[in-house]
Amino acid sequence: MIVALFLFSSTAFAQQEFVPRYVGFTAYSYLNSPKLNLAERGFNAEGGFNWKRWIAIGADYSIFNGHSSLGPQDLTPALQMQLAAVVPPGVFISLPFTSTTYTLTAGPQFNYRHFKWVTLFARPAIGAMHETARLRPNTPLATALVGQLVPSGKKTDVEPYYGVGGGFDVNASKNWGVRVTFDFVHVTLFSGFLNEGRNSLRISVGPWFGFGPNVK
Repeated sequence: MIVALFLFSSTAFAQQEFVPRYVGFTAYSYLNSPKLNLAERGFNAEGGFNWKRWIAIGADYSIFNGHSSLGPQDLTPALQMQLAAVVPPGVFISLPFTSTTYTLTAGPQFNYRHFKWVTLFARPAIGAMHETARLRPNTPLATALVGQLVPSGKKTDVEPYYGVGGGFDVNASKNWGVRVTFDFVHVTLFSGFLNEGRNSLRISVGPWFGFGPNVK
């Protein structure tokens, strides 16, 4: 029994002998922006190469769809005053909307390969977010307000974001496994319409694939 435990421990904590030069990742992904109560679901893909065993360079792309609603408190102070002038006191206002969000990130990733079966990593999350929001008024008053505030019923914006990310790979073999990532970013979209920026958390889970020669 003692010998078996020793062999298992030595295998589990052995360093990784093979690191493929190129790595790809596809995943189910979830993006949550609590400030707007906006939960979006979609797809995440990454591709890159291991420059050294401890550092990789790559790019990341994701797309999401979701829905939520806006209240007066979510709008800029100027728009809140504009609403107050036309909405009767005590009347609750909610503007439902659907959103489509794209993200694009590129940069380094720092890997810790001390364990054979698990790779830990951390990275900066610096990139751009593109979002299209379509307002879906469901009452006559909301329809009139959308016609006044956003006549087209749709707003689109692209803005940079910044934050941190990380996660881990479970290495089923030297060429494939399962990856779990977490990215926390801050972005200011629709400046002049929404009140301040927002923080967003992205979680992605899916398989990774490696190919190419061993990185020394």
